Amino acid sequence: MSGVRRKNPARPVSPVPGAAVRVEAARALSRVVFDGVSLRKALADANPRIGDPRDRALLAASLFEASRWWLRYDAAVASLTEKPLPPRAREVRALLAVGLAQLAALGLADYAVVASCVEAARALGQPQYAGLVNALLRRWVRERAALETRLDADVVSASAHPRWLIEAIRHDWPEQAEAILAANNREASLTLRVNRRRARREELLQRLHAAQIEAVAPEDLSDAIVLAASADVTRLPGYAEGAFSVQDGAAQRVADLLDLADGQRVLDACAAPGGKAAHALERADVALLALDSDEARLARVGENLDRLGLRAELRCADATLASTWWDGRAFDRILLDAPCSATGIIRRQPDIKLHRRGADVAPLAATQQRLLRALWPLLAPGGRLVYATCSLLRAENEAVVAQFLAAHGDARALPLPQAFGHVAGAGRQNLPGEGGMDGFYYAVLEKNA
Repeated sequence: MSGVRRKNPARPVSPVPGAAVRVEAARALSRVVFDGVSLRKALADANPRIGDPRDRALLAASLFEASRWWLRYDAAVASLTEKPLPPRAREVRALLAVGLAQLAALGLADYAVVASCVEAARALGQPQYAGLVNALLRRWVRERAALETRLDADVVSASAHPRWLIEAIRHDWPEQAEAILAANNREASLTLRVNRRRARREELLQRLHAAQIEAVAPEDLSDAIVLAASADVTRLPGYAEGAFSVQDGAAQRVADLLDLADGQRVLDACAAPGGKAAHALERADVALLALDSDEARLARVGENLDRLGLRAELRCADATLASTWWDGRAFDRILLDAPCSATGIIRRQPDIKLHRRGADVAPLAATQQRLLRALWPLLAPGGRLVYATCSLLRAENEAVVAQFLAAHGDARALPLPQAFGHVAGAGRQNLPGEGGMDGFYYAVLEKNA
């Protein structure tokens, strides 16, 4: 044995706490930014790899804030590096944004963020960038005030919005533009919609309070409960028995405009994921057809209705091709929650800023026009069609409705109460954050009897 040299056994290396969360956040953010994957899908894919509920909460918060402020934090990284990181280092680029989000937006301890991000760079298979991650994050900590001043000098990095969208908002809403940009960068409240068929709002509110969950019932939204903080909705009292759904107050107001009554025949023409269809069924005993062109998304409508104890006819079809799915019986009410740029819900889905392009708006407006024209003949005389979008852009909202009204003499727009927002042509526009709600456009079109 004397001639054999023994190797010292390798000592186990304890991973830096929190590195695994940063790894998953960086990988997910890289998919969102560079592959166009939705934030919610990227988060859902990453969650199963994180066991601790507290770490999953940190993963979600980090991913949302890094997406929300990507255009600011990535600009900060560019200003602190001598040359751009190569494409093969895109996860490191995302990791740096995650680190900056944790330092600047989440206010985590700098020593913990820096150490875990350095370890995460190694775990991502990019050990050559560990030193860069360490140096860049430490420099942010030391020079943050000066760096933030530089970032604030450019409107894109100051507001973390793409230039085309800033210009569009300033054009359409010049007096409210800065407030809109600011509201888009604030986390939205979690709003529930009480299922009238299974719960009473006051009783559900009491159950939430008994569980030490702070919540209020807004007076101007008859079915809403707003929580003071985000929560895992599946763990809230009443979820399992279908007592509520998650739905922003602006979307809940659509049911008010439908003016529903028992016995009506109702069409939800672009129904997925089913929130507005469910709300209509909770409000009245109507015969509702939920239509959507995406089979997978339509299946989700069915799942949501099942949980709430509601029933509707589901059909996968293109709403513009009525001859392929319509039975010839007129509808008393039609809801067209039209496909749109979703620029009114950025505070809830910040990846919209990264995925939407200015060139998308004109094709969307053309689709909205086609849908309106195709659905109007299906409406009974004296019936009403509610046109809604979660867009802020006039080209998708008042311009679409104005063009439709000019071409259809049997249609008239009904006046809407001031509570529905700013006058926008024949409809009204709620802007992000107003009333604590999302940006939403509404127009009610009635067919002459």
